[in-house]
Amino acid sequence: MNAYGSQAMSTPLLRVLMRRPGDSLRRAEAQEWHYGPTFDAEKAILQHAEFTGLVEKSGAEIIWMEDDGDGLADSMFTHDPSLMTDHGAILLRMGKPLRSVEPDLHEKAYAAAGVPVLGRIVAPGTVEGGDCVWVDQHTLAVGRGVRTNQSGIDQLQDILKPLGVTVLGFDLPLWQGVEACLHLMSVISPLAERLALVHAPLMPAALYLMLQDRGYTLIHAPESEFHDSNGLNLNVLPTSPGHVIMVDGFSITREVMEAHGCVVETFEADALCIACEGGPTCLTRPVLRR
Repeated sequence: MNAYGSQAMSTPLLRVLMRRPGDSLRRAEAQEWHYGPTFDAEKAILQHAEFTGLVEKSGAEIIWMEDDGDGLADSMFTHDPSLMTDHGAILLRMGKPLRSVEPDLHEKAYAAAGVPVLGRIVAPGTVEGGDCVWVDQHTLAVGRGVRTNQSGIDQLQDILKPLGVTVLGFDLPLWQGVEACLHLMSVISPLAERLALVHAPLMPAALYLMLQDRGYTLIHAPESEFHDSNGLNLNVLPTSPGHVIMVDGFSITREVMEAHGCVVETFEADALCIACEGGPTCLTRPVLRR
């Protein structure tokens, strides 16, 4: 069996690419990186370690990228610079200029881990991993918005068409503006096969209706907690079908998932996820799901 491959969102997580935050986060200027008022680098580093413990507990092997002080504070959010397929990785092109060199870090990490690169998004295209959701093994939904453009979506389709994958683009709202980050995965988190947590008011209507047509059960997260968490209550990482990790402090969101049979683990993340606009899913790039 290959040590890579994933065209699913919630099958068992066996191998994952992560980056441990360190000096780059300690030196980050909150205003420059659009970090919120609860940002505290030392506390965020401790919270990342707590999250890491939950990932390790799941049995997943972590491929580590280390923070060597390169100044790339957001690179702890490894979900965005690349996308995994059953035939290798696709190196993406970031829509946030401060993150433009991160795909090169992923390229090096994949080379060291024995993961082939299937393709790469090039200018003028942009695609970020947070805008990509596997609806099923042969359908990739991609959010078209501030971070991902039509050229990038077209390039993704060209790369994935030989694999029998259809790429469907869906327009995202601007929400809180160009500097903030609304990815497609800000409004939908798959939890198990045909089960997803959603924030319906910001979902593309065509995607919502398509998922219903395909037999998905869509769990509506409470709007109050979505706004209180800046959308991070919805950013939920499945380590296996129905077994998920989420940010602590949003009990109603947890309860609605548990009511649908999910097992939910939490970690404190006010300084890490809430402040830095990236949740448990963002902190991981699945390399192998089966």
